[in-house]
Amino acid sequence: MTQLFKMAFRDLGRNKRRTLLSALAVSVGMSLLLLMASVVAGEMRGALQNTIQLQSGHLQIRSVNYDENKISLKWDDLIANPQGVIAQVKALPQVTDATPRLIASGIVSRGENSRGVQLIGIDPSAPANQVFRAGLLEGAFIAADDREGIMIGKPLAQKFDLKVGDTVSLLVNKSEGDVDEQLVIVRGIYTTNTTSYDESTVFMPLAKAQVFTGAGDHATIIFILLQDRELADVVAAAIQSSNLQTVTWRGMNKMVVQFEDFAGAYMVVLYLIVLGITATVVTNTLVMAVFERTREIGILSAIGMKGGRIMAQFLVEGALIATGGIIGGLILGGMLSMYFAKYGFYVGDMGLTGMLMGDQIYAYLTLNDAIYLTVTAYVVTLIASLYPATLAARMEPVEALHG
Repeated sequence: MTQLFKMAFRDLGRNKRRTLLSALAVSVGMSLLLLMASVVAGEMRGALQNTIQLQSGHLQIRSVNYDENKISLKWDDLIANPQGVIAQVKALPQVTDATPRLIASGIVSRGENSRGVQLIGIDPSAPANQVFRAGLLEGAFIAADDREGIMIGKPLAQKFDLKVGDTVSLLVNKSEGDVDEQLVIVRGIYTTNTTSYDESTVFMPLAKAQVFTGAGDHATIIFILLQDRELADVVAAAIQSSNLQTVTWRGMNKMVVQFEDFAGAYMVVLYLIVLGITATVVTNTLVMAVFERTREIGILSAIGMKGGRIMAQFLVEGALIATGGIIGGLILGGMLSMYFAKYGFYVGDMGLTGMLMGDQIYAYLTLNDAIYLTVTAYVVTLIASLYPATLAARMEPVEALHG
């Protein structure tokens, strides 16, 4: 085996430029695979994280009459006395926070501009709403006793040319089925770096939202965050009630899970295309080496070298090209993934419904992806070496000597 490696090194060194270009092709292919895998993983991770933090939580408690396809403020569709339920939920050690939210549909208008929005009444002091406080760009976060203020997203403020302190008209549907319109003051402008969410969501103190919509002491949902999302099923089972329903993040984010499965299948096709191009380069390199060394192969066969050993010789050469190329690809791909994991890249509003995609995607390379792609690339490169190795092993000594 040692002799095979020595001969393989010598043979690859005969044409250093061609060998280097072949290894470079493997490196580029490997780095592209790592970058694509990290971008897709980061995109899915970011979408799920955004959806959980902003919209679904790890768990939601709802009325048994709740219909996720419509926003209803009828008291039968809401949770009565949410604070009593929250006190029981917070007693569980797995729960980080539980807070009520009242959700209503409305229209924000100023002059000739108008926009349909989702009005969310929140408890400003709840830890679960820290993501909005951290995203505050201008002004102040709404206070629990504020009776005139709202918070709007940056895209909506830009569309209406709004600044902190400006007044807008807010029209909302009420629990009785009619509508009410009031003038409200922009207290703050926030961003979650998720355009689709920020341009259509405004926040108001829960107490004011309850009075404004006529919901009384009711809430649409109880938004729950856990220490670990994998505890969702356990906690859900512990807080089941006959007049309330508890839904986990998996049940609320089926679209994200389905999109992740689709993206995974799509990426397999792209992986195969990249690996196919890389394998073609390696095959071409070794086939050229076989034709250049036809007479040498004939001499080796004539003095008694078996076809299997000749085949092994070219497979070792392919393995050396693969090893050098994959090491280079891991270094290059790892550096690219680290760069985009830190700085990301801007994609803007992708306009997908059912999931909250951020405006910025940050790469996320997992150890499993790195190992899987490394092994796959290595195996594909070795398979690509089989054809030239078999071609060399099947040469007849007499024909090869005259080649």
